[in-house]
Amino acid sequence: MAAPGPGEYFSVGSHVSCLTCLGQRLQGEVVAFDYQSKMLTLKCAPSSGKPNLHDVILINLAYVSDVDIIHDRTETPPPLASLNVSKLANRARSEKEDKLSQAYAISAGVSVEGQQLFQTIHKTIKDCRWQEKNIIVMDDVIITPPYQAENCKGKEGSALSHIRKIVEKHFRDVESQKSMPRSQAQQTQKDSTLSS
Repeated sequence: MAAPGPGEYFSVGSHVSCLTCLGQRLQGEVVAFDYQSKMLTLKCAPSSGKPNLHDVILINLAYVSDVDIIHDRTETPPPLASLNVSKLANRARSEKEDKLSQAYAISAGVSVEGQQLFQTIHKTIKDCRWQEKNIIVMDDVIITPPYQAENCKGKEGSALSHIRKIVEKHFRDVESQKSMPRSQAQQTQKDSTLSS
């Protein structure tokens, strides 16, 4: 069966096996099926190997040469899990604010290093924002360009000390990432010199 004909459908909870036009065999439990777009959603075994996870695959049946129903589910499927709409709305709002903050930094002409530092701090401390080209953290610490530990200003205390440590660690990590390929290249060059 290449694609469902008129009136044919896949029941949620059924197990199917599909052969794509590329020769790939996909097998899993039907999560959803849209007749008009001929899209089938399967829940499959995890490619990561983690037992508590599943891969979800969207399949365009226009690109499937064969579909076999392994086990057809005839009983009513279980009810869908409820969604916490307010949690989703908060997450969407937060993501939008983060993207707007990134856009603001780019439009204000903040250096790439400053943007990367902001993102590093924001992973740990959500209460940070841009004020022109300065990073404001918890309304207590201001980091000015060029965004080094000595550019952290604020009332002496644990907050300032903590932010300075984050800044120092960020730049250590950046340096180690930059030097990693170089040191590997130098080692390869030494190895080739020794072998000749």
